[in-house]
Amino acid sequence: MSLQPRERKFLIAWAICVPVLGIAYWLSDSSTTVNAPKASTAPLETIVHAQKRLEYLRSAEATVSGKQAVLEQAKTELASREKGLLQGDSASQAQAQLLQVLQRVAATQNPPLQMRQVELGQPKTFGEHYGTVTVSVTIEARIEELINFLAGLNAQPEAVATDDLRIGTAHPKQKTMPVRITVSGVVPRKLLPQKKAMS
Repeated sequence: MSLQPRERKFLIAWAICVPVLGIAYWLSDSSTTVNAPKASTAPLETIVHAQKRLEYLRSAEATVSGKQAVLEQAKTELASREKGLLQGDSASQAQAQLLQVLQRVAATQNPPLQMRQVELGQPKTFGEHYGTVTVSVTIEARIEELINFLAGLNAQPEAVATDDLRIGTAHPKQKTMPVRITVSGVVPRKLLPQKKAMS
């Protein structure tokens, strides 16, 4: 079998190129870097960086006790303010407690005020963590008796406030007038009925 001149030139070039490429590959040290494990690219922490980090952590630790004291003070203030919340197992019990507050204030007036009508309102939300219950009462009083009643209501330890005040026409002979007072009290949010999710 005879080779063409072109095929002879190709075999001679092939015989020269393969050893040259093998030597170049061996000298470039590529064979060792392919299988070598990669070095970690994370920079090594210097002593200066470690000291700065330690100082930062110490300063952060020093502020923890101050923050703890502020938290305890805030908890104490919140507990003292929440003493005035109307308590109970339900919103109805809180409304009954609010009605007792109104009756107590009316009984301490001179002369004691008589409640003629009582109407209980729907509980409502008041912010994120609280709710309100309302009670409306109708009394007949003179103007000075009404002012004393409102002042006595304001002096109660419970967190109550007047929402609405309606004064009717005064009786000329007795100088008394019908008054409808709506009072709200603050309760924990858990006492309010939960709304059911719509399906």
